[in-house]
Amino acid sequence: MTGFSRTLFHVLAIAGVACLSLPVLAQDTDDEEYKPVLPDVGIYKAMLDANKQTGWIQFRNYDDKQLIYFTALQTMHCRLSEIRYSINSDALDKRFPLGTCNPQIPFNLPDSDTNEYIYISLQAGEAKTLAIQAVWDDGAGSEIVVYKPCEGVGDATCAAIKTIKRPKKQMQEPVATDSPIRAVQSETPGKTFVAPPASSAARP
Repeated sequence: MTGFSRTLFHVLAIAGVACLSLPVLAQDTDDEEYKPVLPDVGIYKAMLDANKQTGWIQFRNYDDKQLIYFTALQTMHCRLSEIRYSINSDALDKRFPLGTCNPQIPFNLPDSDTNEYIYISLQAGEAKTLAIQAVWDDGAGSEIVVYKPCEGVGDATCAAIKTIKRPKKQMQEPVATDSPIRAVQSETPGKTFVAPPASSAARP
């Protein structure tokens, strides 16, 4: 099994567990047809974190070119609004295309006759580093991970973490209507606690 195959197997295995842990279909009334429901965004965030060490992207030397695979992130396309990346800088000035989401198969790679949703092709050795950030469908951005090619792996697919950065600017907190998840969720019921005023608070 090649490095690329192992990475894809690892991603799909996590996705498979996620599918088993959540109901795929839901209905509002007895008269309505069942409609596909996307897994909770928390499942996708767990997948993102699980794949961070092995690489949200993968470098490969092949046929005198440098290929960079975005497979791990593309399996999460149903919950992403953007994949931001940059080569040899942390500018995040490029966007990798996301496939159209089919809620019935939310973790499947997009069906395409080209490889535009899978990898980019560069000159051999062109990318010394690649900075990448995932942006969720509610506008929240992940941390920024800078990867570098692994050394001494030949043409195997591999990526090594160089640095992990926080976004330079805090992304605006989305309001309820901005998020398809928050828009249908109600606030968690429970008692609200109010901090005592300074005059009545006990001093240590």
